[in-house]
Amino acid sequence: MLSFSGSLKVFVAVEPCDMRNGFNGLHALVTERLREDPRGGALFVFSNRRHTRLKILCWDGTGLWVLTKRLEAGTFSWPKNLEPQTTKLNLTPQALAMLTDGVDLRGAKMRPWYERET
Repeated sequence: MLSFSGSLKVFVAVEPCDMRNGFNGLHALVTERLREDPRGGALFVFSNRRHTRLKILCWDGTGLWVLTKRLEAGTFSWPKNLEPQTTKLNLTPQALAMLTDGVDLRGAKMRPWYERET
């Protein structure tokens, strides 16, 4: 499980992106599509069209990090674009942790692919 501080800003790109993008491609998406500064200390979360993969771009003060997760089965519960011009949504760090752990944020239920070890 990922854990982040409560003051961390998290921006989710609503539209899918090409998961072949690395540091430079994600940096360009943040500046051009999301209109944010990648070096501002926020996390920027991207998903593919099927919502089976995600990438997170993060600046730690010395360089960029790219975190990635690929699901073996199922999909991430991805937020829908509510307004036509919306390119990003602001998420709390707790909501990001739930999203990556398999919790459906609409109704807060566990996704079918999530398995908890007992």
